[in-house]
Amino acid sequence: MNKKRLLLLGLFGLSAAMAASAQMLINGAGATFPQPIYTKWFDQYSKVDTSVRFNYQGIGSGGGQKQILSETVDFGASDGPMSDDNLAKAPRTLWHIPTVAGAVVVSYNLPGNPKLKLDGPTLAGIYAGKITKWNDPAIAGQNSGVALPDQDIVVVHRSDGSGTTYIFTDYLSNISSDWKAKVGKNTSVNWPAGLGGKGNAGVAGQIKQSPGAIGYVELAYAKQNDLPYADMKNASGVYITPSIESVVEALATATIPEDFRFSMVNALGEKAYPIAGATWLLVYQQQKDAAKGKKLVEFLKWAYVDGEKMAATLDYAPLPENVQDRVLKRIAQITY
Repeated sequence: MNKKRLLLLGLFGLSAAMAASAQMLINGAGATFPQPIYTKWFDQYSKVDTSVRFNYQGIGSGGGQKQILSETVDFGASDGPMSDDNLAKAPRTLWHIPTVAGAVVVSYNLPGNPKLKLDGPTLAGIYAGKITKWNDPAIAGQNSGVALPDQDIVVVHRSDGSGTTYIFTDYLSNISSDWKAKVGKNTSVNWPAGLGGKGNAGVAGQIKQSPGAIGYVELAYAKQNDLPYADMKNASGVYITPSIESVVEALATATIPEDFRFSMVNALGEKAYPIAGATWLLVYQQQKDAAKGKKLVEFLKWAYVDGEKMAATLDYAPLPENVQDRVLKRIAQITY
């Protein structure tokens, strides 16, 4: 190979390395519930704007809240809205930017993996450690014709601070006054029973390897792991299969306040799936780093114009157009 060609190759390699190092890195951390759609967004956006790269760590909503409060990341992510007490710890105005909504499904590992029906009180009884066998009358009574085994129920829950846990315990608190009084809702609770798994992926793995297991995961994780999931009885008394459509029905009934912190569990509506929730990006209204702030705002605008269209391909429900318009106006108020 002649010297001229070697020099050209060297210059090409150097320019490629310089371009890579010149890329701005924007760091985020938090919820695993929306991680599949965020990963897709970040990958697609890197083709729209090659000058920026996103690094997102799925460490759970609790971790996302802590890291954005300490400003060790440029944005956080959470499936549970932050409490007033937590928001008060922020060094300046911290905004909730809702992105998509999804279903938390109840998955299980049983012989033949039959399609089950469950209601809220039964689910609360299982997670409280009061219903311990799969052939308990509370389960059998809702599943006529299903051969339920005389097998111990292995309860699986999240071990990390989790927005998926927030949605799940928000639902249990909504349908069970006993659960509300004794356990309550939060990203992390004192579980009365069960084994812990880290992240949605960890819970899915525990269910898959534990005969007799029951656990809660985001719909996409159940599908990816070929886990069966139950139809849940909603507020109208109808057993509903978790799907994009039934989450859209639940989202349509939600009252969304000015600060975008809202719950949509046990929603009214005959076709609404009851264990559903939104997920949020946590972003400071006043960005410290002007260059990063500008790029983050550009990405957020893209996410609402183009990214929302990708939601359904990964089993998430996009926000209604009127809500998207409200969020875009909020994004336009971010300063840098």
